[in-house]
Amino acid sequence: MKVLCVHPSGLMYTEIFLRLEPLGVELVAAAVRRAGHDTRLLDLQAATHRDYFRLLDDFRPDAVLFGMNYLANVPEVVDLCKETKARHPRILTCVGGHSASFTARELLAHAEGSIDCVVRGEGEEAAPRVLDAWRDDPKSLHLLDGVITLDGEGPPPKQIHSLDDLRPARDLLPNRKKYFIGVLDPAASIEFSRGCPWDCSFCSAWTFYGRSYRKVNPEICAEDLASIREQGVFIVDDVAFIQAEHGNAIADAIERRGLKKRYYLETRGDVLLRNKELFVRWKKLGLEYMFLGLEAIDAEGLKAFRKRVPLGKNFEALEYARSLGIMVAVNIIADPDWDEARFQVIREWALSVPEIVNISVNTPYPGTETFLTDARTFTTRDYRLFDIQHAVLPTKLPLRRFYEELVKTQQVLNKKHLGIAALKATAAISARLLLQGQTNFVKMLWKFNSVYDPRRQLSDHAQPVKYEMKLPVVSPTKKVDPRKLYVLPPNSKAAQANALITRET
Repeated sequence: MKVLCVHPSGLMYTEIFLRLEPLGVELVAAAVRRAGHDTRLLDLQAATHRDYFRLLDDFRPDAVLFGMNYLANVPEVVDLCKETKARHPRILTCVGGHSASFTARELLAHAEGSIDCVVRGEGEEAAPRVLDAWRDDPKSLHLLDGVITLDGEGPPPKQIHSLDDLRPARDLLPNRKKYFIGVLDPAASIEFSRGCPWDCSFCSAWTFYGRSYRKVNPEICAEDLASIREQGVFIVDDVAFIQAEHGNAIADAIERRGLKKRYYLETRGDVLLRNKELFVRWKKLGLEYMFLGLEAIDAEGLKAFRKRVPLGKNFEALEYARSLGIMVAVNIIADPDWDEARFQVIREWALSVPEIVNISVNTPYPGTETFLTDARTFTTRDYRLFDIQHAVLPTKLPLRRFYEELVKTQQVLNKKHLGIAALKATAAISARLLLQGQTNFVKMLWKFNSVYDPRRQLSDHAQPVKYEMKLPVVSPTKKVDPRKLYVLPPNSKAAQANALITRET
């Protein structure tokens, strides 16, 4: 069969800070190609809808597989499936990915028959089985593990047999120079582990993976890394290097191969402090940038988000990262009940520290506990506004004023790290990148004011809503049962391992 794998368009923040290669779709594309199918890949972060329909007409695939990780892409994916079916009625249209797993039935209802099936869970093993079923007996799709159609739903999805068997089809991307994160331009992405053992109330990573944590064999990690042409590498793990022995084993394999790369990763403050020697080693290997999800700068906020890390530990982690010479970016979650005084406190703190301080908006997503507890107070059900840059809960301030304060606070990042200040600090880097034909980073320096504009965010609320999110049916008096949120079923072995990991931190 001829198969087209598609990643949807980028969200608001991808207009400035980063554009990551679609690693999940690359992994599915590789699995499909390995099963013997003629496979193409299109990333709408770096291409247009016109490109998509041109490829649809030229390639004439038998199946189109959409990877939908972000909730805000629901309207785009549904409309693309409708138009695809209108032009080519016999094409299989299948949607999978993180957000698709939590909104499967809603996707099918919105599409009105234009989406043949939604795959919940990990797509690398499911996609080839879906293609086989479509070829042999399309009416049997709903009998497959993790697959939902208008005809019914199969058994729960299962974890893939082994992460070691996976390799992304990076060669299918036509223009890899489009992908970057900050000064790492261009940058590839790689996965060393999958899942998260913690259970933060605002996050759906742990509910998707059944609160499991799995690791890729260190030798496989190094082999994959050696195949990457780019010098910049973003490690996509939800929490990097939870277990020091795994991080050290990967480092051993990298050193044996003499690989020289520049790394960006995400981790937790308590993990950094627990594994100090490991991060010292990775600094020598090329670790330059680190993202720490602080989420709050007060104990009450950390408790509300169930971060399970003391406030003092987070600040200690920042100090330690500075001592290593690693550039750190942190995230603070802006709550809708913030007033001018609270925004001012955050601005003053952001100006007082050298780190890049990013401000996102508290957004309850399907699959999170907060979605069940807070959804009944939503002020909008427009999927497009669920991008952590818009307020979807009632704000204490008038909405216009909330956005003005939010952008004013986000401007601290612009003043400290973008524009003229950044160009002066990175003149040599910018010149080198331009000479290499890389323009993503340099363009990023000047985009902030055109993207982060309170008038733009406010006007987004006034756009016509074609598809509305379905609200969960929950009892406001009952405690949330996390087991009902899981996509991949948990197991006792994972639970025991997670208890050990989280207790150690």
